[in-house]
Amino acid sequence: MSSDLPAADLETDPRFPSGPWAGYFLQKELPGKHLMELRLSFAHGSMTGEGRDRVGRFVMRGHYDVADGKCYWTKRYLGKHDVFYQGYNEGKGIWGQWELPSSLTDGLIYRGGFHIWPEGMDDPTHQHLYEEADLPEPVEEAITVR
Repeated sequence: MSSDLPAADLETDPRFPSGPWAGYFLQKELPGKHLMELRLSFAHGSMTGEGRDRVGRFVMRGHYDVADGKCYWTKRYLGKHDVFYQGYNEGKGIWGQWELPSSLTDGLIYRGGFHIWPEGMDDPTHQHLYEEADLPEPVEEAITVR
């Protein structure tokens, strides 16, 4: 999806760049991170987009607020169901919770976490381990030859 908006209308806040995003959602019933690919547009407090994940292709429509970083949207799977998202952007992508409406789940409410971020930014949730060691001190010893 390419934005139909002129570049001058797109959001200038660096937390909300229009373009490709990546991320994942979590679901207790299916352990692990379920990857998402997204293409998002942010302008004048409205966000739109499209993407795909393990469930299928989807479109998104919602709102964001640069004052407090709050975001909320509906993810509509093509030919399937809607999932509601709400979260925050504190400069490391958008994280929060999704919810599947109970009308689609026989009265059960499914919820889980999510985290998305602009493509090119490292996954902010990965912990990077580094190994470092001091070089050994040189040892001077006298060798006696007999």
